Amino acid sequence: MSSQLSILWRLMRGQRLRYGAALVCLLLATAANYLVPLVGAATIDHAIGVRPAADASPLVALLLTLVGGPAHLRDHLWLAPVLMVLLTALGGACSYLKGRHTSLASDGIARRLKDDLYDHLNHLPARTLDRSDTGDLVQRCTSDVETTRQFLSVQVMEIGNALILAFTALPLLLLLSPRMTLVAFALIPPLVLYGYIYFQKVKHVFKAVDEAEGALTSVIQENLTGIRVVRAFARQDFERAKFAGPNATFRDRNLRLLRLMSWYWSVSDLVALSQLGLVLLVGASWVGRGELTVGVLFAFLAFLGIMLWPVRQMGRILTDLGKTSVAVNRIQDILMEPREADAASAAAPAGPLRGSIVVQDLHFTHARRPVAPSPDGTAPPAEKPAETTGALNGISFSVAPGETLAVLGPSGAGKSTLMHLLLRLYDYERGSILLDGLELSSLPRSWVRGEFGTVMQEPFLFSKSLRDNIRLGRGDAPDREIEEAARAACIDDTIRTFEQGYDTLIGERGITLSGGQRQRIAIARAILRNPPVLILDDALSAVDGETETLILDALKRRRGKSTTLVIAHRLSTLAHADRVIVLDHGRIIQSGTHEQLAASPGLYRRLWEIQTNVEADFQRELQTP
Repeated sequence: MSSQLSILWRLMRGQRLRYGAALVCLLLATAANYLVPLVGAATIDHAIGVRPAADASPLVALLLTLVGGPAHLRDHLWLAPVLMVLLTALGGACSYLKGRHTSLASDGIARRLKDDLYDHLNHLPARTLDRSDTGDLVQRCTSDVETTRQFLSVQVMEIGNALILAFTALPLLLLLSPRMTLVAFALIPPLVLYGYIYFQKVKHVFKAVDEAEGALTSVIQENLTGIRVVRAFARQDFERAKFAGPNATFRDRNLRLLRLMSWYWSVSDLVALSQLGLVLLVGASWVGRGELTVGVLFAFLAFLGIMLWPVRQMGRILTDLGKTSVAVNRIQDILMEPREADAASAAAPAGPLRGSIVVQDLHFTHARRPVAPSPDGTAPPAEKPAETTGALNGISFSVAPGETLAVLGPSGAGKSTLMHLLLRLYDYERGSILLDGLELSSLPRSWVRGEFGTVMQEPFLFSKSLRDNIRLGRGDAPDREIEEAARAACIDDTIRTFEQGYDTLIGERGITLSGGQRQRIAIARAILRNPPVLILDDALSAVDGETETLILDALKRRRGKSTTLVIAHRLSTLAHADRVIVLDHGRIIQSGTHEQLAASPGLYRRLWEIQTNVEADFQRELQTP
């Protein structure tokens, strides 16, 4: 528990002054609330009753002195209710200020925590994000932060209140009546012990509930993202059945939590009411025998009413502390993940990038998930060496500044992996990539990515206007350059047909656009940057042949301005490149111009003949009446 409290203490950084002010308000509110029953006790015993002031407890005697003595209070009996109302109002005002300070502090902490999480997620290595569930990350940034905020807003002050009671209530009650204090505290130790046992049980249940909720969120997020695929294949019933599993798990774990909570509140209510009944029963007996005054009994009952609720709340505090400790650990798991790091000596070149790329003996292997044992309990088969199973296995090539290099290969050949290494989304294991003669791994990641214009294999558009999506390429670009980039990507005419033109808002992931339109917006975004190196990762796969020709003509007019790497499966896209390399199983198996490769036996010529024959057959069928 101490480690969790130390983490919470660190989270309060920057807001501790507000929590200090809230603690002062809590002390004032507690003092005012304590004085109310003392005023009542003094009035009952020494103003309404005839008990002499000399027989009063030290606290009551001090209070009588402050109000002018028993005779003055008896003659001005209205002072008692007025004083009790004023003290209650003071306590209420201090409680309001306490709540205001803690709310402002907890909201500030939650905001900073969300900002830190969002920033940290944006700087995590691609390998870390590859093995994470998006829905679980979303829940950690929202639900877990909210759990932490609620604890810092409410339960932190409840802990302070419990500590104040522990150090003040017992001495105050002992001053009133030591014998009655023993009766008043008789059932409190069992109540605290029960709360601790409950905490030990419930914290594991909270973790299970949180994990079940994360799994449920992941299923929902995945389903909503792929809703069109689900409907296209009429898989609604299957998805509903798949959702039922984690939903039932979340329900069962949540019900177990609710059962534990209901048991705690039922038992604690029984103990608390039994404590009040015990004090009333014993106190009435002692009052009847003259061993206790009615005023002191009234004060004890009032003090217990003030004290028992925070004591009962200890179970809730421990419960919420358990829940918060799970949430904080899940948040810390993200924040403790190392961010993308550059070498200490990494420095951006002073001059502009020319765009020369030299790749030498490059190797890379994607992270593997653990292999589960066989059903019969035997060990899994040994994996092949990395040299034969890697995504890239010793490739070497060079690209001159302004040259266009095309990359071809079957699925899984390593084409997109190569582009990810050039962008430093991953770091290569062996070999070298030289950018203008400088080792890529020695350059700052942000600088490298700023020098590249990239169209990914699956273009991603944000839920913003078309203008803002294109302007992501260069934030300070004027509208004129945005429109020029759109014309180069052959999307300007399409945009102008929309009712709001460039200000048209598109849905999440650009869902309101066709696949070809999304690709052309992504191309315009990359062209707008006017980068020294342009990467097109299968960027024309969703456009028709006529549009492809227009885009390629526009790119040819830019030839020499950028070093261009083009990945494609359609060979017509690669035919205009200066050189073509063919990858297979992470190795370069062919290299040359389109004419050289089309004339030489090998994979390229086979693909060229297949695509040419298919296109010729299609044209003949169109011409057949």
